[in-house]
Amino acid sequence: MSAEFQSVEKSLEKHLPENELAEVRRILYGKELKQLDLAGDALAEADSGDFELVGYQFDALEEETRPPRVIESLHKRISDIISTGAKCGVNVMCMQEAWTMPFAFCTREKHPWCQFAESAEDGPTTRLLQELAKKYNMVIISPILERDENHGDVLANTAVVISNTGAYLGKSRKNHIPRVGDFNESTYYMEGDTGHRVFQTQFGRIGINICYGRHHPPNWMMYGVNGAEIVFNPSATVGALSEPMWPIEARNAAIANSYYTCAINRVGTEVFKNEFTSADGKPAHKDFGHFYGSSYVAAPDGSRTPGLSRTRDGLIVAEMDLNLCRQIKDRWGFRMTQRLDMYARELTEAVKPDYVPDIKQFYGGVCMKIRKKRLQKHIPLLHKFTFAVFLQPNLVPMKRISFPPSAIAVSKFLRHETENNFDKSFKQFDSNNYEAIVSQI
Repeated sequence: MSAEFQSVEKSLEKHLPENELAEVRRILYGKELKQLDLAGDALAEADSGDFELVGYQFDALEEETRPPRVIESLHKRISDIISTGAKCGVNVMCMQEAWTMPFAFCTREKHPWCQFAESAEDGPTTRLLQELAKKYNMVIISPILERDENHGDVLANTAVVISNTGAYLGKSRKNHIPRVGDFNESTYYMEGDTGHRVFQTQFGRIGINICYGRHHPPNWMMYGVNGAEIVFNPSATVGALSEPMWPIEARNAAIANSYYTCAINRVGTEVFKNEFTSADGKPAHKDFGHFYGSSYVAAPDGSRTPGLSRTRDGLIVAEMDLNLCRQIKDRWGFRMTQRLDMYARELTEAVKPDYVPDIKQFYGGVCMKIRKKRLQKHIPLLHKFTFAVFLQPNLVPMKRISFPPSAIAVSKFLRHETENNFDKSFKQFDSNNYEAIVSQI
């Protein structure tokens, strides 16, 4: 069923009345985006090539001191429809993760899949896209399986960035490598070493957060710290694993970091020759599951486009005004209130081998229960409710909490018992009659 369900958007259009549909879209996607009037020959190419082609516009308030900084970004699956994007006036294009090959990392087999690896700087894919980038005046982001010949022929999951002049700008490697279910990619490559590079292009500052990195909020944050205005998230992920999270993560990142995000996923089911297991006790199988597509673009104001199809190849064009990034920073002040200095200090301590989490005992998160032998009938009540009895003058009072009358009665009785002994500073407590029990709640 998952591989047959086209998209949430199509289902809503089919089943909801028009007035309800408009309100549901507002809740799901934020402000209504204007649809772009795409070139007729581009639409014809999409129709003949059997892939979806849609376009949306993100605008910003008109400014007196800065002109609109409008670019267009393209998400697509295969390189032979780059020309279609060019007909739509695309300035920046990014393809899915490891777009030149099947996502075969589930098999753990080295042959033949390692043969798809190539040089990021001058491999055949990079050379081809350099020509197209120059021809179409387009920045192209090409996620590939990289073979690093200068460092022992090791492999890496890498996004190559090519300037609209055709020049090689650099590369960004995958920071976080999954080890969950079939996604055990460390059989082929390890965590990247390029950090959170941001590339200055003619059309804006871009970063690439590859696939699994979207699950790590600090990973998104660092691209923003380095000045990114658009962060692409080329991915390969399947419905049974991540689909409920997919519409949320890139959109949340756009809001939290005041930049645009582009979530890109492959589509379809890839079947391999040999069976493999997921290390979960279930039977061996020959496919990952359904790659559900659903690529979308999100803006820093929380609005987003509908997703592409779950079942068809697709190409989404989004017109962005990058002035919106600074306007949202001014409005919400997330960067101003971010407290990077505090995070830096605490994280510096957290990575030390002898780090101890900063958890304070006897405070709001601690339940103190006092038991007196002659109050045995109240023990169930003491175990059920939290209340503060201060046994030492130097303890910081706990946060005031509301209790039912029965609990208050017991609390008052115990307070009376302690007040009677307060002048003695509790030094003469009979240890045979009192037992302090402290437990975490």
